[in-house]
Amino acid sequence: MPNHVHILVTSSVIAPKWLGPFKGFTAFEANKILARQGNHFWQHESYDQLVRSDSEFDRIVAYIEGNPVKAHLAATPKEFRWSSAA
Repeated sequence: MPNHVHILVTSSVIAPKWLGPFKGFTAFEANKILARQGNHFWQHESYDQLVRSDSEFDRIVAYIEGNPVKAHLAATPKEFRWSSAA
């Protein structure tokens, strides 16, 4: 997505241990590509949700993969270059 990212992770490590390093690394690389310096890349807050069942996990995967289609960036989830459906 051009203005946000969806990630669905299964991890035995709590989010504060990996989310900060993930956001730091990706912000550094994105700002390098965009030739930006001294600007925040990520919004301060992130939204997280605990997945409680396999059916909920599948629903979230479908939502994430369908997001580029809903935004008219691809005709199908598989056509979106960065999709897990590809």
